[in-house]
Amino acid sequence: MSIATAAQTIGPYWHLLDDPALADLTRFGATGERIELVGTVRDGDGELVTDGCIELWQPSPAADDVFPGFGRCATDAHGRFRFITLKPGPVPGRGNTLQAPHLAINILARGILTRLYTRAYFEGEPLNAADPLLGLIEDPARRATLIARPVGLATWQMDIRLQGNDETVFIEV
Repeated sequence: MSIATAAQTIGPYWHLLDDPALADLTRFGATGERIELVGTVRDGDGELVTDGCIELWQPSPAADDVFPGFGRCATDAHGRFRFITLKPGPVPGRGNTLQAPHLAINILARGILTRLYTRAYFEGEPLNAADPLLGLIEDPARRATLIARPVGLATWQMDIRLQGNDETVFIEV
């Protein structure tokens, strides 16, 4: 019998995924441009990941008493996740650069021994062209895996593929 290590589990906090309020970063009364980020997670075989945990972190707007800047949700029986948050603005990068507005995403799921890190940028955002991280990805098809697309009024979709064809770009930290 093997015992999972801390890097293989999110520990005693998995039960918190049952609280849908954690996926609403505006739940404490945050004001600003509310958006919804939705998507699905698929494994290397294209199968839906129905037991994943998606975490969302935002560098902008700054976290405070009414905006935690962090959310967490489980993928559902259809591999979907959904967050309600505030649309981020640009943030300083290295040197005198600006990073395009984005959301930082962490993925934990079966078979992942340590969390995966990626980002969701917004289609049509002018600063995407000069974003330092996006600029490192030469292949336009690979870069496109980091772009959330509008699918409704204030709703953005970004699907995540863990391996294989159309694998999402993941960031080494």
